[in-house]
Amino acid sequence: MKGYTKGNRLNLFNSRLAPVHVAYLGYPGTTGLETMDYMVADTVTVPEKHRKHFSEKIMYMPDCYQPNDNKRTASRVPSRAEAGLPEDAFVFCSFNSPYKVSPEEFDIWMKLLKLVPDSVLWFYAPRAETKANILKEAKKRGVAADRIVFAGFAGQEDHLARLQLADVFLDTFAVNAHTTASDALWAGVPVVTKTGKQFAARFATSILNAAGLRELAASTPQRYQALALKLARNPDYLADVKARVKEGIATGPLYDTERFTRNFEALMEKALDRYNTGLEPDHISLV
Repeated sequence: MKGYTKGNRLNLFNSRLAPVHVAYLGYPGTTGLETMDYMVADTVTVPEKHRKHFSEKIMYMPDCYQPNDNKRTASRVPSRAEAGLPEDAFVFCSFNSPYKVSPEEFDIWMKLLKLVPDSVLWFYAPRAETKANILKEAKKRGVAADRIVFAGFAGQEDHLARLQLADVFLDTFAVNAHTTASDALWAGVPVVTKTGKQFAARFATSILNAAGLRELAASTPQRYQALALKLARNPDYLADVKARVKEGIATGPLYDTERFTRNFEALMEKALDRYNTGLEPDHISLV
């Protein structure tokens, strides 16, 4: 029921709607409800030492708790000119919702533009106010307006197509990319993230872990910057990482929809079995 997000229906769980109540997706944290029995996660998003911060018992999916569709399709890849991008620039991109961007990572992004002269930041900004604010903040940091290229909303197939024009996806810190990260990987674009403490700041690390790319999850802002810079300055390393992104898509568990479905069903069955045998909810793991 979407957790604590706009239009949620959490109040319905004050009544027992089903034998077992499970929180999943929508809101990256505990509901705090006594009537919510479980929450679906994985060992990256909710390590064992973090369980004490959740009122729910944790249902651990192997690999990654995020479901992904292995039947995604992309439309025709546009030219860089059609996307408003310089032909020969190194393209850092951020397609997260703008509200996720904090001064901490924006500072790093602007430093990267200075350190990589022939680079641009391709930034998702569907509103004029967002564009104005971003340009104002870039100017404060000594970055010219022509180093920022804005992108608007696009449908799923068009978005997956245009993403392929980017070189590196730069993640946000407090609230990571979620579907946006798996979209980028599907398009063959490496995602650089920073692993945080809370669930919302560990999304992308979980996704990268399941894709066999845990090395792209930095532990500090400094390492995040260094990793993004290495990808921009070392073409051989970038090519190697991009090759492993494609390999992870083809052979890894992240986009194995059948595997995910079997595991998810197994978790639900284990929870229901506990209920049917009169046992209280407890942590369940398929790991």
